[in-house]
Amino acid sequence: MKNILIVAALALLSACTQTPDWDYDKSANFSNFKTFAWVENASLTKDTNNYQINGLMEKRVRTAVNNELTNALGMTLVDPAQADVLVNYHASVDKELEVDTFNTGYSNRWGYWGTGFQRDTTAREYEVGTLVIDIVDSASNQLIWRGAKEGRLKKKQTPEQREASIKKTVANILSNFPPQKQQ
Repeated sequence: MKNILIVAALALLSACTQTPDWDYDKSANFSNFKTFAWVENASLTKDTNNYQINGLMEKRVRTAVNNELTNALGMTLVDPAQADVLVNYHASVDKELEVDTFNTGYSNRWGYWGTGFQRDTTAREYEVGTLVIDIVDSASNQLIWRGAKEGRLKKKQTPEQREASIKKTVANILSNFPPQKQQ
């Protein structure tokens, strides 16, 4: 019985892998977009629920996006007036509650009559961060592509670990930009 519970828990954990979420305008001709620039104050929005990224994380996000768009996709960072597309991003943090209940064994309840399961329940609060990257057609000023990824935030990371995490997240989000045609 114990082995079945362990296998079920491992299967559940492996099913929880967070994949990015994408959406795009099917009428946009993505092959025409060769240059990009940042929307002014990209991380600031009027929505008060948005998480404000500190200056260090802001730099990491921008550097990771710049590297992905230039190195992986061959786009060129230019002045906003000459850009084919504008890049914007948002970040948010939500609190989640994880509750686990385990049967820890049998107990003899009244000393002589009946047995039952003894249960242990634990609850943990944790933070889930979401990074959203928007691509806007500068000619029409319309959103043409959006990618997002959420994941559990880790505490007590070194600056190198934070940078690696941001690079991996941004690369994962932008892995479907420009969008691949569905067969």
